Amino acid sequence: MTFANVGTLDAVPGRRDELVAILARRSPELEQAGCLLYEVGVSEDSPDTVFVAELWTSAAAHEASLGLESVQASIQEARPLLSGRMGGFSFDVVGSPLRD
Repeated sequence: MTFANVGTLDAVPGRRDELVAILARRSPELEQAGCLLYEVGVSEDSPDTVFVAELWTSAAAHEASLGLESVQASIQEARPLLSGRMGGFSFDVVGSPLRD
């Protein structure tokens, strides 16, 4: 069963694009860890918010990825750009009309 994690990260005003650059940086380690999809987006309706949609092979794979050295380095680099406001939700995927 796949696992989805969808969230928002609010950046310090005016620093959203810097945060996007960190989150969207190519990371082969994520794919090796079981990440099937990692999409980073923005909306002009929320100029300081970054949207992230993740799809993983399992919740355990997502959890384990947080211990990767590259992920920890990205978290440390992004931390000063975050306002502290975050939101989101996670769920187990039970089906899709796009795949069996």
